[in-house]
Amino acid sequence: MKIHEYQGKEILSRFGVPVPRGIPAFSVDEAVAAAEKLGGPVWVVKAQIHAGGRGKGGGVKVAKSLDDVKARASDILGMQLVTHQTGAEGQKVRRLYIEDGADIQKEYYLSVVTDRGTQKVAFIASSEGGMDIEEVAHSTPEKIVTVFVDPLAGLTQAQGEELAKGVAMPADSVAQFIDICQKLYQCYMDTDASLVEINPLNRDSKGQLIALDAKFNFDSNALFRHPEIVALRDLDEEDPAEVEASKFDLAYIQLDGNIGCLVNGAGLAMSTMDTIKLFGGEPANFLDVGGGATAEKVTEAFKIMLKNPDVKGILVNIFGGIMKCDTIADGVITACKAVNLNVPLVVRMKGTNEDLGKKMLADSGLPIISADSMAEAATKIVAAVA
Repeated sequence: MKIHEYQGKEILSRFGVPVPRGIPAFSVDEAVAAAEKLGGPVWVVKAQIHAGGRGKGGGVKVAKSLDDVKARASDILGMQLVTHQTGAEGQKVRRLYIEDGADIQKEYYLSVVTDRGTQKVAFIASSEGGMDIEEVAHSTPEKIVTVFVDPLAGLTQAQGEELAKGVAMPADSVAQFIDICQKLYQCYMDTDASLVEINPLNRDSKGQLIALDAKFNFDSNALFRHPEIVALRDLDEEDPAEVEASKFDLAYIQLDGNIGCLVNGAGLAMSTMDTIKLFGGEPANFLDVGGGATAEKVTEAFKIMLKNPDVKGILVNIFGGIMKCDTIADGVITACKAVNLNVPLVVRMKGTNEDLGKKMLADSGLPIISADSMAEAATKIVAAVA
């Protein structure tokens, strides 16, 4: 789950990380009122979408008068903001953040993320923060320093000093930098985040550090512990089909192909998509119905897949363990009748109650194409949509 910059800064502030004053706005009038409340002489008008690269896309503008604020807010609010993270279709701007102007002297990059390889928390920092951090990572990786933190020990003073040295932090700002790192680590752990990123972390002309941006991703599996974070969710920023799927506890991600996939288990779902591609097809989605699928869940899964006009056929691939094949067969039959399925459907199932499930499909009278192996299933669905 992601949140907006202004929401992230509210969280950082609660943990003692310095951030500029700012006020969210949902209309041009609210933007002007926010600027008046903050006081001048310089404000930054920022688009709020769940994507990076807003500045390069024209979604971040400096204003030096209230008239400027009004003009910038009018330009940005409602625009279809295209960045390297939104894709060509862009994302509509529905929220703004009006923030105090900053005395920008030197920009740094700082982030915290879980590193699954070392099973530790990785602090990543660079002396070259700002809009081109991806280019820095690509062209001059030596300017990026990484420190791995043992969750049992936490971020130590020595590791903080290592990060400060790695980004060549001036001596008069080292203590504050280490303090920010330690508070950022606490924030990361206490909120069950999977990513916290400050880019840029600004050092002003007086040597003071302040977070000029904030990006958070949260571990969805831990959100039950954080209703206050769930309340920050902005459904307008998410794919409507994925939002609908989440209501039925379905893991769904829409892709660019034309073969819908319904699978139980994330690993099998990934393998199914790979197999479809291996045999010349393109998957239209990732869809994991999980281990507790009911006829209702399978029906909703079919409805969600078929809302995508590009879907020309569906492949159901089930391994019956906890989820029994006859239960899935019942769900498939119910779904086909409920949605008046008019695209080819290939079903491959193995495991618990496999024979009973296959018999139910065969006796249903529905034009379901059966397959015994993943290769056979992929071959048949690719041929069916050709």
